Amino acid sequence: MSEKDDEEREFDLKWADGAEHKEPSARARMLAARWKDNPPGPVPFRPDPEHTASSGRSSWVSTVVVLGCVVAVILFLGYVDFRPY
Repeated sequence: MSEKDDEEREFDLKWADGAEHKEPSARARMLAARWKDNPPGPVPFRPDPEHTASSGRSSWVSTVVVLGCVVAVILFLGYVDFRPY
Protein backbone atom coordinates (compact mmCIF):
# COMPACT_ATOMS: atom_id res chain seq x y z
CA MET A 1 0.00 0.00 0.00
CA SER A 2 1.19 3.46 -0.75
CA GLU A 3 0.54 6.71 1.03
CA LYS A 4 -1.80 7.72 -1.79
CA ASP A 5 -4.12 4.80 -0.95
CA ASP A 6 -4.14 5.85 2.69
CA GLU A 7 -5.04 9.41 1.79
CA GLU A 8 -7.95 8.24 -0.35
CA ARG A 9 -9.50 6.33 2.55
CA GLU A 10 -11.72 8.30 4.82
CA PHE A 11 -12.80 7.00 8.17
CA ASP A 12 -15.19 9.25 9.98
CA LEU A 13 -17.86 8.99 12.64
CA LYS A 14 -20.66 8.49 10.13
CA TRP A 15 -18.88 5.45 8.78
CA ALA A 16 -18.31 4.05 12.29
CA ASP A 17 -21.87 4.78 13.43
CA GLY A 18 -23.21 3.06 10.34
CA ALA A 19 -21.67 -0.26 11.35
CA GLU A 20 -24.23 -3.02 11.74
CA HIS A 21 -22.77 -4.54 14.89
CA LYS A 22 -21.02 -2.89 17.80
CA GLU A 23 -19.26 -5.19 20.23
CA PRO A 24 -19.77 -4.29 23.90
CA SER A 25 -16.76 -3.33 25.95
CA ALA A 26 -14.95 -5.86 28.13
CA ARG A 27 -16.40 -4.26 31.28
CA ALA A 28 -19.94 -4.42 29.87
CA ARG A 29 -19.48 -8.11 29.03
CA MET A 30 -18.07 -8.81 32.51
CA LEU A 31 -20.95 -7.05 34.26
CA ALA A 32 -23.53 -8.75 32.05
CA ALA A 33 -22.07 -12.16 32.92
CA ARG A 34 -21.92 -11.31 36.63
CA TRP A 35 -25.45 -9.91 36.76
CA LYS A 36 -26.97 -12.76 34.74
CA ASP A 37 -27.41 -14.95 37.83
CA ASN A 38 -27.24 -12.29 40.55
CA PRO A 39 -28.65 -8.91 39.42
CA PRO A 40 -27.76 -5.86 41.53
CA GLY A 41 -30.31 -4.32 43.83
CA PRO A 42 -31.62 -0.78 43.49
CA VAL A 43 -29.21 1.95 44.57
CA PRO A 44 -30.38 5.47 45.42
CA PHE A 45 -28.96 8.28 43.32
CA ARG A 46 -27.69 10.10 46.39
CA PRO A 47 -27.30 8.31 49.69
CA ASP A 48 -28.72 9.79 52.87
CA PRO A 49 -26.25 12.08 54.61
CA GLU A 50 -24.57 10.44 57.58
CA HIS A 51 -23.92 13.64 59.50
CA THR A 52 -26.61 16.20 60.15
CA ALA A 53 -26.25 19.81 61.26
CA SER A 54 -27.76 19.04 64.66
CA SER A 55 -24.96 16.64 65.57
CA GLY A 56 -21.72 18.23 66.75
CA ARG A 57 -20.91 21.91 66.34
CA SER A 58 -22.87 24.14 64.05
CA SER A 59 -21.23 25.81 61.08
CA TRP A 60 -20.88 29.25 62.68
CA VAL A 61 -18.99 27.79 65.64
CA SER A 62 -16.52 26.15 63.26
CA THR A 63 -16.12 29.45 61.40
CA VAL A 64 -15.37 31.30 64.66
CA VAL A 65 -12.79 28.68 65.65
CA VAL A 66 -11.00 28.91 62.28
CA LEU A 67 -11.00 32.73 62.29
CA GLY A 68 -9.75 32.72 65.90
CA CYS A 69 -6.83 30.48 64.93
CA VAL A 70 -5.96 32.76 62.00
CA VAL A 71 -5.98 35.84 64.27
CA ALA A 72 -3.84 34.02 66.86
CA VAL A 73 -1.25 33.10 64.21
CA ILE A 74 -1.15 36.67 62.89
CA LEU A 75 -0.68 38.07 66.41
CA PHE A 76 2.03 35.49 67.18
CA LEU A 77 3.95 36.30 64.01
CA GLY A 78 3.65 40.01 64.74
CA TYR A 79 4.96 39.46 68.27
CA VAL A 80 7.93 37.44 67.02
CA ASP A 81 8.78 40.09 64.42
CA PHE A 82 8.67 43.09 66.84
CA ARG A 83 10.52 41.56 69.81
CA PRO A 84 13.58 43.67 70.58
CA TYR A 85 16.84 41.84 71.30
